Amino acid sequence: MRDIADGIGGWLADGARFAVATVVGTWKSAPRGPGAAMAVSEDGEALGSVSGGCVEASVYELAREVIESGVPALTTYGVSDDAAFEAGLTCGGIIEVFVRPAGGGHHPYLAGVLDALRETRPVAVASLVSGDPPPERDMVVTPDDSHGSLGDDRLDAAVAERARGLLARGTSAVVHIGPHGEQRADGVGVFVQSFAPPPRLLVFGAIDFAGAVARLGRFLGYRVTVCDARPVFATKARFPGADELVVDWPHRYLAGTQVDANTVICVLTHDPKFDVPLLQEALRTPARYIGAMGSRRTHDDRLRRLREEGVPEADLARVASPIGLDLGARTPEETAVAIMAEVISLNWGGSGRRLADTTPLPIHH
Repeated sequence: MRDIADGIGGWLADGARFAVATVVGTWKSAPRGPGAAMAVSEDGEALGSVSGGCVEASVYELAREVIESGVPALTTYGVSDDAAFEAGLTCGGIIEVFVRPAGGGHHPYLAGVLDALRETRPVAVASLVSGDPPPERDMVVTPDDSHGSLGDDRLDAAVAERARGLLARGTSAVVHIGPHGEQRADGVGVFVQSFAPPPRLLVFGAIDFAGAVARLGRFLGYRVTVCDARPVFATKARFPGADELVVDWPHRYLAGTQVDANTVICVLTHDPKFDVPLLQEALRTPARYIGAMGSRRTHDDRLRRLREEGVPEADLARVASPIGLDLGARTPEETAVAIMAEVISLNWGGSGRRLADTTPLPIHH
């Protein structure tokens, strides 16, 4: 829902009624994962997507019905369903979609959730998806607090605990809770949609390649920081796509900023006086990805210098260099695609090969 937050925030501000359709479950080769959302206004405007185009028309019509009735709906689309097949879901996947009314008195916590998204505060929304139709019962859960109720104190406590665990991992999923708060397959179904703060992309080196990486990183949902020790190069005019510009020695900035297991670090300076202390600092962090630009010869020299500084071989193996996938990239924009494609591949366990050459492996890992 993050990608349509501004649009539905405008609808809320205008007092409009609308419906939000959210993917709550997927099986096999589903086009989009849990949390993918599409919103439809009472005027017929649509935002977002739940399937990349496969069943949008059917979900759109269901959303219009939910707006009029004010009653949530839970439905499944798959290759075995004639309606879904006619709508185009021919990939063999199955998606479960929860459609709920909003605005006009419905979904009263939505405005607060949108505020949290704008301020990049972690928040999760837990909604009952059991029942025919599911009732309008929600909880909003943060790392320290919760609001709302699913109708039972024991259920609320159990869901809040599980929601915080999912929020910490940035994962959305349906949990099933039994009468004593235990997790069990035949328990009450609750969809927990997590909105963790966007992961960080730290780009070091204010060069033209950095500008392209910053733009693509922001497009992919990262909070982008560009850092360089040279103020003449680290300017807003050169990096309008960055969320943050820092003029400082890269290793000093990195030592004082927050890095977690979702952080991506791109070292694009290929200058030893910057690279070596910066990579030493980067390898002390839990960053998911550490990539360094430069030729193989440059990287060999870089490794030699890092070994002289006592960096263990196991740590050196974490550095992806030359940076990016082998796409034959030439321009800064093509190189940015190669770099972020490598990050995506590592995030999701992809091989980096052409899908046409991976038969009969699954498309989605």
